[in-house]
Amino acid sequence: MLLSGVLIVDATDRLGWLAGRVLADLGADVVKLEPPGSDRSRAEWRAFNVNKRILEIDPQAAGGLSRIEELLRAADICLLTPPASIAGTRLDPLALRRDYPRLVVVAIRPFGGLGPRSTWRASDIELMAAGGAMALAGEPDGMPVRVSEPQSYGWAGAHAAIGALVALVRRDATGRGDLVDVSAQASVIAALSHAPAFVDLLGVEPTRAGTFMTGRSIKGARYRVFWPCRDGYINFIFYGGAAGRRTNEQLVAWMRQSGAELGGLAAIDWKSWDPTKADQAEVDAIEAPVAKFFARLTKREFLTEGHRREMLGYPVATVADIASDPQLEARGFFQTVAGSAERFCGSFAVIDGERPPLRHHPGAKFSAAPPSVAGPSATARPCAGARGGEKP
Repeated sequence: MLLSGVLIVDATDRLGWLAGRVLADLGADVVKLEPPGSDRSRAEWRAFNVNKRILEIDPQAAGGLSRIEELLRAADICLLTPPASIAGTRLDPLALRRDYPRLVVVAIRPFGGLGPRSTWRASDIELMAAGGAMALAGEPDGMPVRVSEPQSYGWAGAHAAIGALVALVRRDATGRGDLVDVSAQASVIAALSHAPAFVDLLGVEPTRAGTFMTGRSIKGARYRVFWPCRDGYINFIFYGGAAGRRTNEQLVAWMRQSGAELGGLAAIDWKSWDPTKADQAEVDAIEAPVAKFFARLTKREFLTEGHRREMLGYPVATVADIASDPQLEARGFFQTVAGSAERFCGSFAVIDGERPPLRHHPGAKFSAAPPSVAGPSATARPCAGARGGEKP
């Protein structure tokens, strides 16, 4: 696998769980440090820590601290969320860089390691607010809202994984590790990269629009994005261009063949229609009959016929829909781990036609053996011979 032979020490909390999971999915040997007796029964914990080797370790116990130090000397990367501690033993990013020169240290904090807020703590709701995401979520005349499932942790974890990989390439070229400083707030801001384009191109600052999309018309019209149907919701929007023209034409043809009222849709020439120049009255006139038509359909009916007609749009999947999705099933996305019937989301990438298998169950534990036994990293990488304080 891509990261076969890379040993990673994962000393993160919720803010960094995804980083270790992504790297484990790419083949790295990720050792997740956990204090004895920690609760690992939650579905969220298990989902993000599957494929890692779980090491229960108490630095206060006899030989505990020396085992952690031995593991760090053998490791290529250490992921942590300062002020990280394992049973009270603090892992300081700067100290790790000093004591283990070849170690790539990835520190994931709510606001990063520099600046007046570097020591602040924050939950997802605070990070989504600080990163600006909540300003764009919610109804136009309502309060800002947060997506119910935490998003900031995922953005921070993904950025940490990318930073770790870039630093690892640099370490293999130079022989020295780097300190990668990740700010969850800045990671959330990166998720809003589309918003400045509206200001640059249209002179419009995006605002909360609920189930609608703004910034697509120079006349300020808003377009519906989510539509109720018989068993949930459909994602659909009127587009321009070649793909939008075909979709719009096929929708009207479908509605006509079904005997649905066309209303304002009947007179539109889609070859010349431009969504950027439509005013709100025109948009409302074409959306009203579509809303009635979609309300008659199930999600599966929309997907089947929409695909046949090569239309843009997709049903809004629920957790149950995802769990039974035939496309994910065909790709072998959901996997079990040896020794358990529990299903997990598999590795995120299919490499050379194969999805790397999940190797470690989150309920399993291994003993703190010496690095030469605990992981393959001591001999597998080209420049892995010099570890810790040794010179390359």
